[in-house]
Amino acid sequence: MGHVNFKAAAAHVAPVYLDSSASADKACSVIAEAARNGASLVVFSESFLPGFPVWAALYPPIQSHEHFKRFSAGSVFADGPEIEKVRKAAADNGVFVSLGFSEHNPASIAALWNSNILISDSGKILVHHRKLVATFFEKLVWDPGDGAGLTVADTRIGRVGALICGENTNPLARYSLMAQGEQVHISSYPPIWPTRLPSERDNYDNRAANRIRASAHCFEAKCFGIIVAGHLDNDACKSIAVDDPTIQAILDASPRASSFFLSPIGTPIGDEMIDEGIGYAQIDLADCVEPKRFHDVVAGYNRFDVFDLAVNRTRRKPINFTESRAEGVLSARLLH
Repeated sequence: MGHVNFKAAAAHVAPVYLDSSASADKACSVIAEAARNGASLVVFSESFLPGFPVWAALYPPIQSHEHFKRFSAGSVFADGPEIEKVRKAAADNGVFVSLGFSEHNPASIAALWNSNILISDSGKILVHHRKLVATFFEKLVWDPGDGAGLTVADTRIGRVGALICGENTNPLARYSLMAQGEQVHISSYPPIWPTRLPSERDNYDNRAANRIRASAHCFEAKCFGIIVAGHLDNDACKSIAVDDPTIQAILDASPRASSFFLSPIGTPIGDEMIDEGIGYAQIDLADCVEPKRFHDVVAGYNRFDVFDLAVNRTRRKPINFTESRAEGVLSARLLH
């Protein structure tokens, strides 16, 4: 690959909460705008379709059944029409797209995964990742994924990998991407992630935590970082609070995450987005080379005789059917 220099876009935008079709339309509009502004890669937040289920943090499980029903109804299949819209927009505009979505499991009416796809500039799905472990209250919404999506895509804009939210805290998951020559790392996050009442001490500061994780990965991998969080708008807050002023107060006071970009030494580059909009940064892959001379943890700065990591990338299925050929022959004879 020759010298690669391209513009990346961080879509710090709110979905049309719980309406995946309308959210997909909004994503297509954002993709077109970013492409007009010269972007070659457009990144959306965690669970952009149909929005992030922050309600799971705010209600006791026995009081969130209706929220789950609505969220499940807004979730999508990986081969459904909503994803197809976004794939077409990527192809029509000639850009790569990373999209977070809540994915329906075809085997169960109520089973969901927290998923992310990387789409090529021709509309092909390059990587389909399901979050390995749902984090904290997310376990009430999403099931565990598998290792099939721990893949770095080799593209014309470089080797691109992605992890979802808390996975960026997992050093083994991160290393599995580093060891595939990752040059651009995508981290997707929710708009807020409350762990305590905002009035209490030591509440989780997702803006600071996201920067710590992303900077560490970029510094260790010597790769660029694109960190994209969702944006929580008034419509989403109303849908989550359902006219409960206590819930609305928590939503209003919870720290908002930002979207930003990092260099291969973990320093900020380009835009940082707090208000809704599209941020941009210029990425020159040649900048990944010099820092590798200092610590290359997947090559000369490792001891493979001491450390050994194995990753299972099997796509897990709930059941495997086998057909008996003899029974098939017998059935054919009986039919005739």
